[in-house]
Formats: sequence, structure tokens, C-alpha cells
Amino acid sequence: QVQLVESGGGLVQPGGSLRLSCAASGITFSRYLMGWFRQAPGQQQQLVARISSDGSTYYADSVKGRFTVSRDNAKSTLYLQMDSLKPEDTALYLCNAWISQSNIYWGQGTRVTVSP
Repeated sequence: QVQLVESGGGLVQPGGSLRLSCAASGITFSRYLMGWFRQAPGQQQQLVARISSDGSTYYADSVKGRFTVSRDNAKSTLYLQMDSLKPEDTALYLCNAWISQSNIYWGQGTRVTVSP
């Protein structure tokens, strides 16, 4: 059974930092393209960042220079370091694992609220 469990969300002031984690089980983690998406109320789901099995990374323009995605294959864990947070970063952050169209998995999400 595949499980992706996110943690690390919470309430933070603008300019603050949070580190999200996604613990994976039931998959060969090192082989998967791992990503962070976010869903804000009334908005479409957005790809925030992703990291491939070889460590290549991609960031949405809105988070470049502020967020850092990383992975620890030995721990089967994906991370998202979020710095200089803005109110517009407020969303439910979801972990995603992809290896093929028939092998895509999602976590339940962790909520991030950026507010004074």
C-alpha cells in the first residue's frame, strides 16, 4: 500500500519560513519523480516544485529563489524549504509521486497559512 504523508505546515507570519516533509512508503522512492503542488481556495492546483530521480529540479516562477526542494532517498522523504513566505503562498500543499501515467500517487496535504 502506497502512502505519502505530509507534515510541517502551519501558521507563519509574512517573511517567515517553514519546512515541509513528505514521508513515502510502499514505493521505490528513489525511482520516482517527486513534486509539491498547492491548492489555494478558488484557484487551480499549481505545481510548486519537483525533483527528479537524478536530482534535477524545477520551480514555479512564483517561488524561485524562495523555495528549495530536496529529497533523501535513504529516508524515502521529500522536503520543501520555504523561505520569505508571502500571504499568497497560503494553500494546501500536496506531495506527489510520479513514475508513469499508471503510477501516480498523492498525499492528503498539509496546510500552510501565511498571515500577520
